[in-house]
Amino acid sequence: MTDTDPRRPRLLYLAFYFPPSRASGVYRARATANHFAAAGWDVTVFAAPLSFLYDVIGSVDEKLVDTVDPRITVERPELNLYRWEHELRNMSWFRGMAPGPAKRFYEWREEKQFPEQYVSWARSAVGRALKLHRREKFDAVLATGNPFAAFAAAWAIGRLARIPYVIDYRDSWTLDLFSNEPAFPPGHPAWKWEKRVIGHSAVTVFVNNALREWHAKRYPQAADRMMVVPNGWDPDLLDVDANVPAPAVAHRHRPLQFNYLGTVTTHQPVEEMATAFEIARRHPDLSGAELNIYGHLGFFQHSHASFLPRLGLDAHGRVDPTLDTGIRLRGPVSKIEVSSVYQGSDVLVFLAAGSRYVTSGKIFEYMATGRPIVSVHAPDIAAREVLEGYPLWFTADSLNVDHLAQSFIAAGKAARDASPELRAMARRHAGMFVRDTLLEPLEARMRAAVRRLLPAVEVAS
Repeated sequence: MTDTDPRRPRLLYLAFYFPPSRASGVYRARATANHFAAAGWDVTVFAAPLSFLYDVIGSVDEKLVDTVDPRITVERPELNLYRWEHELRNMSWFRGMAPGPAKRFYEWREEKQFPEQYVSWARSAVGRALKLHRREKFDAVLATGNPFAAFAAAWAIGRLARIPYVIDYRDSWTLDLFSNEPAFPPGHPAWKWEKRVIGHSAVTVFVNNALREWHAKRYPQAADRMMVVPNGWDPDLLDVDANVPAPAVAHRHRPLQFNYLGTVTTHQPVEEMATAFEIARRHPDLSGAELNIYGHLGFFQHSHASFLPRLGLDAHGRVDPTLDTGIRLRGPVSKIEVSSVYQGSDVLVFLAAGSRYVTSGKIFEYMATGRPIVSVHAPDIAAREVLEGYPLWFTADSLNVDHLAQSFIAAGKAARDASPELRAMARRHAGMFVRDTLLEPLEARMRAAVRRLLPAVEVAS
């Protein structure tokens, strides 16, 4: 091979949650794979088995598959479903006849290799990667976590194939984002593994500065190889053009529509949001207003039931008409259909778990609409970094329900009164966070790593 060889560099991307998964991290993974393919890389993605997505967690958005660049190859290494298998007829003879020893053996083997339940997928990924590498050489590995077994797989592939690897912390591994404390006790194998994978990675990526700083302090020898790639919004999934006129103001004589779009999770201040909105509706400006929740309640098939009472709803998702709080469950929306939800929104509700390390990918999309955003989260959340310059952001800097109610009222007023200039300014602020723009430094850094470590490879421009 010569310096003028036209071969495109080959990237192996370990992204367990990839379309048709609807896990929160799938949009970053989808955009990353698409970005590298468009930049001239030959991309192969290793993702979760479809049986896991459909039969175990029941969490899919099939329409999202159509948004994956057709040049990308997707493979699905095997995952041992022991932990999730409950049908006796599908169990091995050993497990069926000796469930105790089988369980101890399974857990011992997992813990010995890697302290996470997805280690069998990582093991399969390493074997498959090396087989493909022998046929046609990969030039770099990129892994996104969670699951963090993907990081161990990237380390093993990089070591055995002698190619650089990059790890992308779209989530935190050893830091509990909700307590701001270490997620594991001293001496836990996760610490050894994290030190290993960060210590040998060509680049370690984080979604915000707070997370990068925490890890840089813990692993100072690798700090110069750490970078931040924020989440962003995807123009191909959102019918928004920063050059078109900003959205019109809400009509003064119809009830306002406050919309939340996304998965509702146990860590979010759901009760505070519901109570604050109920208080805000007593104000004349919000008379008859609705808070529409578009999305899933929880990540699993049957997790919605626990959220209904927290939203003031009965077991069927209905509210007592004599005690109407204005909250409505609208159900999940495919990612490629979210534009219609935004177009029907007067105000967007940013409900988020509170932590100085949490940004949330949804906020970038919210800003891209140019609509008022009301925050319902703890005051020190990392999302402040991107919201600070957004002129239609309304925050109580508190979870006090009365203060939150005032934010709802102020956002509702802005929905009717904000000038076209102010809305256009909001759209321009959001323009800084287009996902492809944010991914460019990572692609350039990996391109440089391939050139430096594999000088015989000509990387396409």
